[in-house]
Amino acid sequence: MTRTAPARLLALAALLPLATTALAQEKIEQQMSYEQFKASGLDKLSAGELANLNAWLQGKLEVETAKAAEVAVQASGDDRRGLAERESRDPVSAALTGAFTGFGKGRQFTLDNGQVWQQIDDASLSAKLDNPKVRITPSLLGGAWYLAVDGYNTRAKVQRVK
Repeated sequence: MTRTAPARLLALAALLPLATTALAQEKIEQQMSYEQFKASGLDKLSAGELANLNAWLQGKLEVETAKAAEVAVQASGDDRRGLAERESRDPVSAALTGAFTGFGKGRQFTLDNGQVWQQIDDASLSAKLDNPKVRITPSLLGGAWYLAVDGYNTRAKVQRVK
C-alpha cells in the first residue's frame, strides 16, 4: 500500500455515506426503468408493500455502507510505526511474546500486537523473562528506534521488519 492509499481510503469512507444517502432517498421505482420495474414484477405490489420494500432496502443500504466505511477505515489505519513509509513517531508500548533471553545483534523480537523488530546494534543485556513489557521509542534525531525492557536501563537499537 502506498503512502497516499490510506488517505484515499479515508476520503472514500467519508464520501460513501453521502453517495448512499442520495441512493437511499430515491425509491426503487425511481432507480429502475419502467421496463426493469415491470420485468421484476414489482409493479404488482401494493403501495404499502412497495413502501415496505423501499424501507427494507434503505436499511440494508445503510448497514452495508457502514460496513464498507469501517473496512476502509481499518485498512487505512494499519499500524505501520517504525516502517519507512509511516510518518508516525509515536512510541510503541507492548509485551514481547514468549521468552526474552536478552539483547544480541540480529535477534528478532515479536510483540503481542503482531509487530516484529530486529536488533541492529551491539547492545547486550543478559536476562531471562517471560512476556516482558517493552517500550520502543524513536530517537530525537534521525529515524532510529530503541527497544527497552521494563525494569532495565539498557536499550537496543532496532528496526521494524514486520
